[in-house]
Amino acid sequence: PNWPAFAPLIPESDLSLRETLSGQIVTMPNFFTATLCKTYVSFLSLLPLATTPGKPKRGDAVRVNDRFQIDDPAFAERLWSGTSLRKLVLGTAENDGLGMDAAQRRELWGGEVVGLNPNIRIYRYSKGQFFDQHYDDSNNVTLPGSPSVPARTTWTLLLYLTSPATGCVGGETVFYPELDTGKKKSKEPPPEPFVVELEVGLALLHRHGAHCMLHEGREVTQGEKWVIRSDLCVKR
Repeated sequence: PNWPAFAPLIPESDLSLRETLSGQIVTMPNFFTATLCKTYVSFLSLLPLATTPGKPKRGDAVRVNDRFQIDDPAFAERLWSGTSLRKLVLGTAENDGLGMDAAQRRELWGGEVVGLNPNIRIYRYSKGQFFDQHYDDSNNVTLPGSPSVPARTTWTLLLYLTSPATGCVGGETVFYPELDTGKKKSKEPPPEPFVVELEVGLALLHRHGAHCMLHEGREVTQGEKWVIRSDLCVKR
């Protein structure tokens, strides 16, 4: 696809990462401006999206949405280096908001972050569509270059292009923290679900693989929810 340019963007100095759930969820509001989100929704609407089949494969969560998927290393690199994402994640921005040293950052991201997964996914959820409770897997990928870099994905990146401000109602991403107890049966009530509301231009990063929290995309009850998905990759 002939992806639109990333403009306008908010200056890096006005952006920061927020660890909204320790070791699990990091958010960056206004990663994309409202204008840029609008440009992207118009552009993505023209792509040949395919509706996910209602009957999932065994072991897969029920997901009903329209999606477009493409391996596009150039776009992944633009999203990583052509925005503030790279500097904020690596901690080379003046104020990334996390205030971590190199070792803490490495522990948070699960290794040395080398870029984004070239496998770019576009999701559109219309009224009545949702993504049931599920876990995101970690995958081995190869980032092209000379030489190419063997990597694995450690965090999911979701970029929200719509919200209640654009007429999208519902569609929140809900995480279900588990009780941190050694015993299988506990009398303690399970922790409250952690809800991430849709915000135009919000980048949501959440840990996946072995440490992934159970999560879901709630049903959209009005309008359309548009999401760009990739993953943070660390050196294998």
